Amino acid sequence: MKVYPAIDVLNEKVVRLYQGDYEQQTIFGEDPLKFAQDFEKQGAKYLHLVDLDGAKDGQSRHFNVAQKIAANTNLFVELGGGIRDEKTIEACLAAGVKRVILGTIAQKDPAFTQKMLAKYQEKIAIGVDAKEGKVAVEGWLETTETDAFEFCQQLANWQAKTIIFTEISRDGTGQGLNIPLYQKLLTIPGVVFVASGGVASIEDIVALKEIGMHGVIVGKALYDQSLKLSDILKEAEA
Repeated sequence: MKVYPAIDVLNEKVVRLYQGDYEQQTIFGEDPLKFAQDFEKQGAKYLHLVDLDGAKDGQSRHFNVAQKIAANTNLFVELGGGIRDEKTIEACLAAGVKRVILGTIAQKDPAFTQKMLAKYQEKIAIGVDAKEGKVAVEGWLETTETDAFEFCQQLANWQAKTIIFTEISRDGTGQGLNIPLYQKLLTIPGVVFVASGGVASIEDIVALKEIGMHGVIVGKALYDQSLKLSDILKEAEA
Protein backbone atom coordinates (compact mmCIF):
# COMPACT_ATOMS: atom_id res chain seq x y z
CA MET A 1 0.00 0.00 0.00
CA LYS A 2 1.30 3.43 -0.98
CA VAL A 3 1.69 6.09 1.72
CA TYR A 4 1.25 9.77 0.82
CA PRO A 5 2.37 12.22 3.53
CA ALA A 6 0.31 15.39 3.07
CA ILE A 7 1.43 18.98 2.82
CA ASP A 8 -1.37 21.55 2.81
CA VAL A 9 -0.28 25.03 1.76
CA LEU A 10 -2.14 28.20 2.78
CA ASN A 11 -0.57 31.64 2.36
CA GLU A 12 2.66 29.79 1.44
CA LYS A 13 2.75 28.19 4.90
CA VAL A 14 2.35 24.53 5.88
CA VAL A 15 -0.96 24.23 7.75
CA ARG A 16 -3.57 21.71 8.82
CA LEU A 17 -7.27 22.49 8.91
CA TYR A 18 -9.80 20.92 11.26
CA GLN A 19 -12.57 19.28 9.19
CA GLY A 20 -11.64 21.54 6.29
CA ASP A 21 -12.52 24.70 8.25
CA TYR A 22 -10.34 27.61 7.12
CA GLU A 23 -11.08 29.33 10.43
CA GLN A 24 -9.60 26.41 12.37
CA GLN A 25 -6.06 26.19 11.10
CA THR A 26 -2.77 25.29 12.72
CA ILE A 27 0.47 26.56 11.15
CA PHE A 28 3.33 24.05 11.30
CA GLY A 29 6.00 25.80 9.26
CA GLU A 30 7.04 28.40 6.70
CA ASP A 31 8.80 26.21 4.11
CA PRO A 32 6.87 23.39 2.37
CA LEU A 33 10.05 22.21 0.61
CA LYS A 34 11.75 21.46 3.93
CA PHE A 35 8.80 19.30 4.98
CA ALA A 36 8.88 17.45 1.66
CA GLN A 37 12.61 16.82 1.94
CA ASP A 38 12.18 15.63 5.51
CA PHE A 39 9.45 13.18 4.45
CA GLU A 40 11.78 11.87 1.73
CA LYS A 41 14.62 11.41 4.22
CA GLN A 42 12.25 9.33 6.35
CA GLY A 43 11.60 7.01 3.41
CA ALA A 44 8.59 8.52 1.64
CA LYS A 45 8.32 7.97 -2.11
CA TYR A 46 5.05 9.86 -2.62
CA LEU A 47 3.67 13.27 -1.62
CA HIS A 48 0.13 14.62 -1.52
CA LEU A 49 0.29 18.40 -1.97
CA VAL A 50 -2.79 20.60 -1.56
CA ASP A 51 -3.10 24.25 -2.53
CA LEU A 52 -5.73 25.38 -0.02
CA ASP A 53 -5.83 28.93 -1.40
CA GLY A 54 -6.49 27.48 -4.85
CA ALA A 55 -9.17 25.14 -3.56
CA LYS A 56 -11.02 28.04 -1.99
CA ASP A 57 -10.52 30.58 -4.79
CA GLY A 58 -10.89 28.24 -7.77
CA GLN A 59 -7.51 29.20 -9.22
CA SER A 60 -4.17 27.48 -8.60
CA ARG A 61 -2.09 29.73 -6.31
CA HIS A 62 0.96 27.75 -5.23
CA PHE A 63 2.23 26.29 -8.48
CA ASN A 64 5.73 27.55 -7.51
CA VAL A 65 5.70 25.39 -4.36
CA ALA A 66 4.93 22.26 -6.36
CA GLN A 67 7.59 23.13 -8.91
CA LYS A 68 10.21 23.64 -6.20
CA ILE A 69 9.41 20.33 -4.50
CA ALA A 70 9.43 18.43 -7.79
CA ALA A 71 12.80 19.95 -8.70
CA ASN A 72 14.46 19.33 -5.34
CA THR A 73 13.20 15.87 -4.37
CA ASN A 74 12.64 12.51 -6.08
CA LEU A 75 9.13 12.28 -4.68
CA PHE A 76 6.11 11.35 -6.80
CA VAL A 77 4.18 14.58 -6.29
CA GLU A 78 0.43 14.76 -6.76
CA LEU A 79 -1.14 18.21 -6.58
CA GLY A 80 -4.69 19.38 -6.01
CA GLY A 81 -6.49 22.63 -5.26
CA GLY A 82 -8.06 25.01 -7.77
CA ILE A 83 -7.04 23.07 -10.89
CA ARG A 84 -9.96 23.65 -13.24
CA ASP A 85 -8.63 24.00 -16.79
CA GLU A 86 -6.32 22.15 -19.15
CA LYS A 87 -3.73 24.93 -19.26
CA THR A 88 -3.14 24.51 -15.53
CA ILE A 89 -2.97 20.72 -15.86
CA GLU A 90 -0.32 21.05 -18.57
CA ALA A 91 1.68 23.56 -16.52
CA CYS A 92 1.65 21.28 -13.47
CA LEU A 93 2.82 18.26 -15.47
CA ALA A 94 5.51 20.31 -17.21
CA ALA A 95 6.79 21.44 -13.81
CA GLY A 96 7.34 17.87 -12.67
CA VAL A 97 4.06 17.11 -10.90
CA LYS A 98 3.34 13.44 -11.62
CA ARG A 99 -0.40 13.48 -11.03
CA VAL A 100 -2.96 16.28 -11.01
CA ILE A 101 -6.04 16.08 -8.80
CA LEU A 102 -9.35 17.37 -10.11
CA GLY A 103 -11.94 18.06 -7.41
CA THR A 104 -14.66 20.68 -7.76
CA ILE A 105 -14.48 20.72 -11.56
CA ALA A 106 -15.12 16.96 -11.71
CA GLN A 107 -18.51 17.44 -10.11
CA LYS A 108 -19.39 20.66 -11.89
CA ASP A 109 -18.19 19.93 -15.43
CA PRO A 110 -18.57 16.25 -16.38
CA ALA A 111 -17.74 16.83 -20.06
CA PHE A 112 -14.42 18.51 -19.29
CA THR A 113 -13.57 15.85 -16.72
CA GLN A 114 -14.24 12.98 -19.10
CA LYS A 115 -12.12 14.68 -21.77
CA MET A 116 -9.19 15.14 -19.36
CA LEU A 117 -9.43 11.55 -18.10
CA ALA A 118 -9.36 10.25 -21.67
CA LYS A 119 -6.39 12.43 -22.62
CA TYR A 120 -4.17 12.23 -19.52
CA GLN A 121 -5.34 8.90 -18.06
CA GLU A 122 -3.22 7.90 -15.02
CA LYS A 123 -1.85 11.45 -14.71
CA ILE A 124 -5.27 12.55 -13.45
CA ALA A 125 -6.78 11.60 -10.09
CA ILE A 126 -10.24 12.65 -8.97
CA GLY A 127 -10.65 13.95 -5.44
CA VAL A 128 -14.04 13.07 -3.97
CA ASP A 129 -14.69 14.83 -0.68
CA ALA A 130 -17.72 13.62 1.22
CA LYS A 131 -19.75 15.31 3.92
CA GLU A 132 -22.51 13.14 5.39
CA GLY A 133 -22.44 11.04 2.23
CA LYS A 134 -22.71 13.99 -0.18
CA VAL A 135 -20.01 15.46 -2.42
CA ALA A 136 -18.51 18.73 -1.14
CA VAL A 137 -16.82 21.25 -3.45
CA GLU A 138 -15.17 24.70 -3.46
CA GLY A 139 -12.59 23.80 -0.80
CA TRP A 140 -15.32 21.97 1.14
CA LEU A 141 -17.24 25.21 1.59
CA GLU A 142 -20.23 23.98 -0.45
CA THR A 143 -22.05 20.65 -0.13
CA THR A 144 -23.95 19.36 -3.15
CA GLU A 145 -26.87 16.92 -3.37
CA THR A 146 -24.69 14.40 -5.24
CA ASP A 147 -24.34 11.05 -3.48
CA ALA A 148 -20.61 10.41 -3.00
CA PHE A 149 -20.74 6.64 -3.60
CA GLU A 150 -22.83 7.01 -6.76
CA PHE A 151 -20.44 9.71 -7.98
CA CYS A 152 -17.50 7.33 -7.54
CA GLN A 153 -19.37 4.73 -9.60
CA GLN A 154 -19.90 7.35 -12.28
CA LEU A 155 -16.20 8.25 -12.26
CA ALA A 156 -15.30 4.60 -12.76
CA ASN A 157 -17.61 4.57 -15.79
CA TRP A 158 -15.70 7.62 -17.08
CA GLN A 159 -12.50 5.53 -16.89
CA ALA A 160 -10.99 7.36 -13.91
CA LYS A 161 -7.86 5.48 -12.78
CA THR A 162 -7.52 6.83 -9.22
CA ILE A 163 -10.01 8.31 -6.75
CA ILE A 164 -8.83 10.05 -3.60
CA PHE A 165 -11.72 9.78 -1.16
CA THR A 166 -11.85 12.04 1.88
CA GLU A 167 -14.42 11.86 4.63
CA ILE A 168 -14.50 15.50 5.73
CA SER A 169 -16.00 14.88 9.17
CA ARG A 170 -12.87 12.92 10.11
CA ASP A 171 -10.21 15.00 8.39
CA GLY A 172 -7.78 16.55 10.84
CA THR A 173 -9.61 15.05 13.82
CA GLY A 174 -7.53 11.96 14.55
CA GLN A 175 -10.76 9.96 15.00
CA GLY A 176 -9.62 7.09 12.83
CA LEU A 177 -10.92 5.90 9.49
CA ASN A 178 -14.38 4.64 8.54
CA ILE A 179 -13.21 1.23 7.31
CA PRO A 180 -16.71 -0.07 6.32
CA LEU A 181 -17.08 2.96 4.03
CA TYR A 182 -13.84 2.11 2.23
CA GLN A 183 -14.82 -1.55 2.00
CA LYS A 184 -17.98 -0.45 0.18
CA LEU A 185 -16.01 1.81 -2.17
CA LEU A 186 -13.70 -1.07 -3.06
CA THR A 187 -16.67 -2.93 -4.56
CA ILE A 188 -16.57 -0.44 -7.45
CA PRO A 189 -14.61 -2.13 -10.27
CA GLY A 190 -11.94 -0.63 -12.49
CA VAL A 191 -10.61 2.12 -10.24
CA VAL A 192 -8.17 2.27 -7.32
CA PHE A 193 -8.83 4.25 -4.16
CA VAL A 194 -6.62 6.32 -1.90
CA ALA A 195 -8.07 6.85 1.59
CA SER A 196 -7.81 10.26 3.21
CA GLY A 197 -9.03 11.89 6.40
CA GLY A 198 -8.61 10.85 9.99
CA VAL A 199 -5.72 8.34 10.16
CA ALA A 200 -5.06 8.04 13.88
CA SER A 201 -3.19 4.80 14.51
CA ILE A 202 -1.15 2.01 12.99
CA GLU A 203 -4.33 -0.07 13.30
CA ASP A 204 -5.91 2.18 10.64
CA ILE A 205 -3.02 1.39 8.30
CA VAL A 206 -3.31 -2.35 9.01
CA ALA A 207 -7.07 -2.30 8.41
CA LEU A 208 -6.73 -0.47 5.09
CA LYS A 209 -4.05 -2.86 3.91
CA GLU A 210 -6.18 -5.87 4.88
CA ILE A 211 -9.15 -4.70 2.79
CA GLY A 212 -6.90 -4.04 -0.20
CA MET A 213 -6.71 -0.25 -0.24
CA HIS A 214 -4.30 1.05 -2.90
CA GLY A 215 -3.01 4.01 -0.90
CA VAL A 216 -3.46 6.25 2.13
CA ILE A 217 -2.86 9.93 2.81
CA VAL A 218 -1.56 10.84 6.25
CA GLY A 219 -1.51 14.40 7.56
CA LYS A 220 -2.30 15.49 11.09
CA ALA A 221 -0.95 12.35 12.75
CA LEU A 222 2.50 13.15 11.34
CA TYR A 223 2.38 16.80 12.34
CA ASP A 224 1.27 16.24 15.93
CA GLN A 225 3.74 13.32 16.07
CA SER A 226 1.14 10.81 17.21
CA LEU A 227 2.49 8.57 14.43
CA LYS A 228 5.94 8.23 12.91
CA LEU A 229 6.18 8.10 9.14
CA SER A 230 8.79 5.31 9.39
CA ASP A 231 6.34 3.13 11.35
CA ILE A 232 3.55 3.77 8.84
CA LEU A 233 5.82 2.94 5.90
CA LYS A 234 7.08 -0.21 7.58
CA GLU A 235 3.51 -1.46 8.12
CA ALA A 236 2.20 -0.39 4.72
CA GLU A 237 5.07 -1.96 2.81
CA ALA A 238 5.37 -5.15 4.88
